[in-house]
Amino acid sequence: MSIGQAFDSTVEYYDEWVRIALPNYSELFAVSVGLIPFDAEESIEVLDLGAGTGLFSMHVSSKYPRARFVLHDLAPGMLDVARARFQSGKDRFRYLVGDYRELEEADRYHLVISSLSIHHLPDEEKRALFKRVYAALKRGGVFINIDQIKGPTPDLQEFYWQTWLDRVRRSGAAEDRIQGAVERRTRYDKDALMADQVEWLREAGFVKADCVFKSFFVGVFHGVKE
Repeated sequence: MSIGQAFDSTVEYYDEWVRIALPNYSELFAVSVGLIPFDAEESIEVLDLGAGTGLFSMHVSSKYPRARFVLHDLAPGMLDVARARFQSGKDRFRYLVGDYRELEEADRYHLVISSLSIHHLPDEEKRALFKRVYAALKRGGVFINIDQIKGPTPDLQEFYWQTWLDRVRRSGAAEDRIQGAVERRTRYDKDALMADQVEWLREAGFVKADCVFKSFFVGVFHGVKE
């Protein structure tokens, strides 16, 4: 099963699951939107990489009602959910099914966002993608990436994982959904260290590169193209 097919199989419950499974969901997205430096009335151009059902774009569009979005994902079923979500503002949203590793645009976007997607790439492909994102941004543009973080030691990695398992089980989440997440993590996740991800952003050319907020194994990464 491809990664696109794996995530398409979750479309019926994905949004509900993310709110349960993502540590500090509300704060992660609040911090991410708060990092966007543009005036709320600006007609900014936004690219959402690995957009899925459009959750990150939803949070951004709630603050930026004139923003225009391109939602890019491998999973067409996930993007169908996003289309339904944004139906009332459909002239502001476009959808692209494909592999964002092939991104070739330059100086087009004010904002590139991504959430819980780039960690599926091997490290060298993460580094290459950050360079492509940098090229796709206009001067003054911003990249914000909510993504997973590898524990710096095996014992901390195990602590993060066991803490997560305990938390989602206490939430009452169905065991089959938990096991589905465990399987996807085992098959597809390629988490990188926080320090490495920040360094790759700087290597790509970003300034003010940092992990601005971290909750266990998930963080908000930020970089600016001057």
